[in-house]
Amino acid sequence: MDTLFPNAMNNHNYITNYNHHTVQLPVDRSTQITHHSFEPTIDGDGLDKPDHYDSVLKFLDQMLMEEDDLQDKPCMYNECLAVQVEAAEKSLYNVLVNKDPEEQQPFDTFQYCSESSPEYSAGTTSSEDSSITSLYHSRKRSPVYEEEREAKLATISEVESEPYDEDLLLYEPEPQPIEKPSKRGRPRGKKSTNNEEIVVDLRDLLTQCAQAITNNNSNSLFQLLTKIKQHCTPHGDANERLAYYFVKAIEARLAGNGAEVYRMASLKKISAAQILRAYHSYMLACPFHRMSNIFANGSIQRLIKGRDKLHIIDFGILYGFQWPCFIKKLSMQPGGPPVLQITGIDLPQPGFRPADRVVETGQRLSNLCKRFNVPFEFHGIAKKWEDITIEELNLDKNVLTVVNSVNRLRNILDETVIENSPRDAVLRLIRQINPDLFVLGIVNGTHNAPFLLNRFREALFHFSNLFDMFDQTAERESYLRLCYEQEVYGREVMNVVACEGTTRVERPETYKQWQSRNVRAGFRQVGLFREKVEEVKSKVRLNYHKDFLVDEDGKWMLQGWKGRVLYACSLWKPA
Repeated sequence: MDTLFPNAMNNHNYITNYNHHTVQLPVDRSTQITHHSFEPTIDGDGLDKPDHYDSVLKFLDQMLMEEDDLQDKPCMYNECLAVQVEAAEKSLYNVLVNKDPEEQQPFDTFQYCSESSPEYSAGTTSSEDSSITSLYHSRKRSPVYEEEREAKLATISEVESEPYDEDLLLYEPEPQPIEKPSKRGRPRGKKSTNNEEIVVDLRDLLTQCAQAITNNNSNSLFQLLTKIKQHCTPHGDANERLAYYFVKAIEARLAGNGAEVYRMASLKKISAAQILRAYHSYMLACPFHRMSNIFANGSIQRLIKGRDKLHIIDFGILYGFQWPCFIKKLSMQPGGPPVLQITGIDLPQPGFRPADRVVETGQRLSNLCKRFNVPFEFHGIAKKWEDITIEELNLDKNVLTVVNSVNRLRNILDETVIENSPRDAVLRLIRQINPDLFVLGIVNGTHNAPFLLNRFREALFHFSNLFDMFDQTAERESYLRLCYEQEVYGREVMNVVACEGTTRVERPETYKQWQSRNVRAGFRQVGLFREKVEEVKSKVRLNYHKDFLVDEDGKWMLQGWKGRVLYACSLWKPA
């Protein structure tokens, strides 16, 4: 039987570059992935236009079946961002702390507080939160409070033996079965004397929490958090799930260890295999990633007619999920496929071999190309993107060259953090490459403000749309939905709310901001290929929920939910 991953790699030029150092969810065997084959859709011109999307699903299936070590490894995306945060923490600590080594403690030691308690442990915080921290510590020192606290700790110690503060983590310490929600999909709230359920506006209460932090109003903040906790759960409706992750992030911010919680949550508790299963489920429920890839791949495909070699430089390649569909389509090229050269770039992984995961991606793609008889070369680079030099990219001016980056440039720091913006440095590198086409996909967000209140409000609006989208397209009881929300949305919320400075790596911008940034970097925008945009619109209309949208604005293809633009794609060339 044919497989996507034959062992041999005959007649392939496989280049590796090692010099560029450059709640735990239960394992649910019932969630093993089954194949889903998307039938070709009929576009407005009446022609069948298969996108071979089943290739990426089979590619993912094969990974999970054949690569046993995915059960032990963290997710590649989580891992590389954790390394970024860890490096930023160490750098900031070295700058700020110049004391005797015995005094150098990045966080205060604090005790466990129960999740139902209005009191929260606090360590080193930002200046914005300093008054709240001081008020909290003064409460801790009062005799009455100490007596209550000791009683609570005595009770907790009988049932808890974990050495870390569980209240500030996104995970439970041991695998727990997911409770089946009620028919209404939410726990019952308190009832009035008229037996009518009390309606709680969780989004408004969360916004008030951010205002309380900004205004240094600790009493109000603790009361608000206590009230929200009575109504939030990771198993409820969209707003209850949203509130659950925002409360966790607020608690970590108050404790001053948001970056540490974010980093540790990225490296432990859940395997890459579990996250990839959840990602598979996400792709079936939501068109955003699928349609971005159809648009990007189709735009690249238009350029290769009559060319004997194509060099794709992919900033943020991860597991390479964009390319199985492209490789299969390339294999059907009249006259045979051109040589495909991919330079896969990502951030380094922890350990002594930071390029290993990028190299693994190249190995998988090489095996796939062998199956479809596509000549293939791979060059892996694992280092900070702004530090890459033009010489490392093995450019040939006679080869058709495309730069591709879909939804990953948001993780590169900008000028609000570092004077010499790494984000602009990456764009200057791309301009220096002088590609025949630059394909850019972005997360359209406004939650990158330097001040917490504005950023919090915008993040609340952004993530409420994402949780609502899942509430309409996936079952509330779904283990895979819970996994994706926790490992993707929950981590992003933690980083946006609880992290500051260089440890905040979730920094999306709007497509109009990217428009200005690209023009400043020396690019001109290319018109969208009408055929691909219409294909995307048709597929979303025929195969997905009616509230997904695809639209255009100023040569950008926009995707969103209920009128909110969440993703955008565009094409560029050097000016």
